[in-house]
Amino acid sequence: MADAAYRLRKRVLDLMITIPAALILSPLLLITAAMVLLKLGRPVLFRQERAGMHGRPFRILKFRTMTLACAGEGHPLADAARMTPFGAFLRSTSLDELPQIVNVLRGEMSLVGPRPLYVRYIPRYSSGQRARLLVPPGITGLAQVVGRNALSWEERFELDRRYVEQASVLLDLKILLLTFSRVLSRSGIREEGQATMSEFMGRCEGGHHG
Repeated sequence: MADAAYRLRKRVLDLMITIPAALILSPLLLITAAMVLLKLGRPVLFRQERAGMHGRPFRILKFRTMTLACAGEGHPLADAARMTPFGAFLRSTSLDELPQIVNVLRGEMSLVGPRPLYVRYIPRYSSGQRARLLVPPGITGLAQVVGRNALSWEERFELDRRYVEQASVLLDLKILLLTFSRVLSRSGIREEGQATMSEFMGRCEGGHHG
């Protein structure tokens, strides 16, 4: 289980990697931002409230991958209808995640941890699923190197629980190395039949959907 000493070492590791990475990747960030502006227009960045450590809300940053097309009464179209080939490319290469470097520098996220989910999901968590809130959310994590969005919600939460129980800097380094191979293979980007991950509706202690 993560403790204060681990969290301090984890924060030092985050800064040691993220600060030089931000400098090295700055040309790629600028090029990607320019392409988003050209292909999709403004806003370039997608900002959305997510749950951080202990459920504290923060605004996650990503490059926008969808159009702003709406149906009647101003309601956005389904994700699949708004996703463009360019946006799908950004997601498959994980380029859309690069602005989260800023979230890591701010201390809102870590390089490695459970992916930050919507704040509205928190009341739907079982007691075991709440374990994911005991560590900072990450840009990548155990679930991402195992299967990304191709995993079911149950599998993702189980991997998040396992990560929290086994948390260590060595595990973080291993996950970071495995992340590169997952990104290069561009596998597990979508849940089957979905343009993005489906809504998490909750799961009770006994394992039945509620």
